[in-house]
Amino acid sequence: MNGTEITVSICCITYNHEKFIAQAIDNFVRQQTNFKFEIIIGDDCSTDNTLFIINQFSVKYPGKIKVFTSPENIGFHRNFIRCVEACKGTYIALCEGDDYWTDNYKLQKQVDFLKSNPGYVMCCHYTRVITADNQTIYAHPRPVPLTHTYHDLLAGKQDETKTATVLYRNLPIVHSLFLSKLFFNCYAGDKIFKLYATFHTGKKVYVMPEVMSCYRNHQGGIWSMINANTRMKRMISDFDLIIRNFSYPRLLRRKLLGLYIKRYLFFELSNLQIKRAYNTIKYLL
Repeated sequence: MNGTEITVSICCITYNHEKFIAQAIDNFVRQQTNFKFEIIIGDDCSTDNTLFIINQFSVKYPGKIKVFTSPENIGFHRNFIRCVEACKGTYIALCEGDDYWTDNYKLQKQVDFLKSNPGYVMCCHYTRVITADNQTIYAHPRPVPLTHTYHDLLAGKQDETKTATVLYRNLPIVHSLFLSKLFFNCYAGDKIFKLYATFHTGKKVYVMPEVMSCYRNHQGGIWSMINANTRMKRMISDFDLIIRNFSYPRLLRRKLLGLYIKRYLFFELSNLQIKRAYNTIKYLL
């Protein structure tokens, strides 16, 4: 490796995170590594002091942080894409502006793993779920190593792979997702991304048995701010996209049918979405 090569690009998208963004960036710059890393931040036209705080860090750490802004809100998908396209690293680490890392050696550990394990496209780890005032909602009591294959993810198994835990290989085939309508039509972009990455590379996702980040569940969160009814509708919409845009064997098709019946069928019938429920079941039979 030459002295100018970037090993990891930290990709952070943010919007109105003035209460949290400083903690996120502070933990980025605290990372202890034997390689170079850069920090790419995309602020989606925040209306609070988020951008001001980001610029303060940019001045404090010249050449370390690259900031993207826009005169108007461009939305999660385009904000994420412009940041990823700017990443020069061999690997990309993800963390949204309202979450943060808790281990100063997180990047080093994950890079070491992926370097030694070519059969994996992504490395994640356990995370602690907290409130806006840092009260713990959830933390796994006994973390163990996990491996998720494409088929695991397709069947809904994605334990301990929240966005702030992800470090993945910066590969063109993985980023080809952003050229498709699939990414722009989904709500849970992180879930589609993990599926796409494992499907098109044939590689797996590894979860390290360590808690190295915190995920904030708060009213300003992209996902947590919406009500339960809307959240369920979006989950069903994404499920429909997934079953129609990814390939899978017949045995897994039956598992997906069981998953639909268990998680979504009652909600669909209760909301008189009988035709849509019929079409989904028919498709999976």
